[in-house]
Amino acid sequence: MMRVILYTKRDCRLCKEARSKLDALKDEFHHELVMIDIEVDPALKDHFGDKVPVIEVGPYMLCKPIDETDLRITLGAAKNRYFEKKPLSGKKRSQTIAMMRLVLFIIRHWLLLFNLFVALYLALPFAAPILMNQGLTGPAGMIYKLYGPLCNQLAYRSWFLFGEQPAYPIEAAGTSFNAYEEMIGMSPNDLFYASQYIGNEKVGYKVALCERCVAIYAGLLFAGILFAILRKRLKPISIFAWVLLGIVPIGLDGISQLVGAIPFLPFPSRESTPLIRTVVGILFGVMNVWLAYPYMEESMREARVSITAKLVRVDQQQSMYEHSDV
Repeated sequence: MMRVILYTKRDCRLCKEARSKLDALKDEFHHELVMIDIEVDPALKDHFGDKVPVIEVGPYMLCKPIDETDLRITLGAAKNRYFEKKPLSGKKRSQTIAMMRLVLFIIRHWLLLFNLFVALYLALPFAAPILMNQGLTGPAGMIYKLYGPLCNQLAYRSWFLFGEQPAYPIEAAGTSFNAYEEMIGMSPNDLFYASQYIGNEKVGYKVALCERCVAIYAGLLFAGILFAILRKRLKPISIFAWVLLGIVPIGLDGISQLVGAIPFLPFPSRESTPLIRTVVGILFGVMNVWLAYPYMEESMREARVSITAKLVRVDQQQSMYEHSDV
């Protein structure tokens, strides 16, 4: 039998009229009517709001005002497309419902889960030098190896904890810090050594992500937390602004270092500073959240409405089935 879903709410005159029209057409278009009160879930209420009554029949949807002619056309079109499906039962039904509830949980809490993941991803690299300082070299080494394929981990472009300085840039960076060549005693041209160098009691121990990566994920986390507060008011940034504020600064900082290091090219050698890497990294992280998260929020809201409606229908059908057996 064709299923017709009527989204309604309490004390809704138009909703009662829509149901009456459906009842009048039941002999002509045999259907099972499922009524869903949008006030049972905030997602349904936010999505439908003042649109109710809303009638959904397969891929077709009607919003108020619902005209009898339009309703008849919609039911006829849905009837022509309708193929009866065997309802799920037993273990398969329970597994499907459990999976839907899991997906709904993830959709409802996607932002919290994202922020927790970024926080953990950012915290572990700082745990490595803390573990090294406590003499727990085994667990610390595992963290360095874990992040090794994800970041260059160059010592002269990384933060250090428990040492004389928070960073050891090379001389070309022109900072007030004692240079990497002086403190570590190695040439920055030995990239393998710089990436594998962890530190010691004097200079401290290296964070397992470079300065720019730390800044990027710090920007993602900060903006993600801010978005949790402003999510209903924040609109996505334009692509032009995203490129200008997020891509151009980090691109110029990174590319200018790269081309300056290539022999025979007419570009001066340049080394960025910890401050510049941090600023452009944070900008990149914040701009990506500002661009992507509003769209993700909209998509998650639509998915939440769809799955919530399906679960409400399943619960109503189960209740009707149990009542019919009494």
